[in-house]
Amino acid sequence: MRQFSDNLFRFLVKNIRDQEKANDLVQDTFEKLWRKVETVSYEKAKSYLFTTGYHTMIDMIRRDKKQGNFEEVNQTKLSHSEQYTDLNEILHEALNTLPEQQKSVVLLRDYEGYSYKEIEEITGLKESQVKVYIYRARIAMKKFLVKMEYVL
Repeated sequence: MRQFSDNLFRFLVKNIRDQEKANDLVQDTFEKLWRKVETVSYEKAKSYLFTTGYHTMIDMIRRDKKQGNFEEVNQTKLSHSEQYTDLNEILHEALNTLPEQQKSVVLLRDYEGYSYKEIEEITGLKESQVKVYIYRARIAMKKFLVKMEYVL
């Protein structure tokens, strides 16, 4: 747990941007691993954790979308935004415009440093699909980042 929980937490929190939910997902993921401790070898534990964490996160996102909460309105989409100077904030905003699968594969590749093959194992996508999603995500982020309001 000590070896993989921090990386799993960072991956999940980058995707959902909610530390409490990410903590819950990490706990649920380790619980699922514990239930299958007899069948999962130590060598496959990291891959199993990230795959299970990814699928648990997707399930939570789908469940939350169905439930919806009118009190959680995205204020940035309803108001005029001033010019940003924080590059990190702009990158996160660009990342959040991506569809969930593209966002996940970009985070796994560019933030966590996984190979295409490892991302294939984690997400269940084919390696060619992973490459296409990463390419499309980078193009979409580039278009977002070159908007006139973000040019310094």
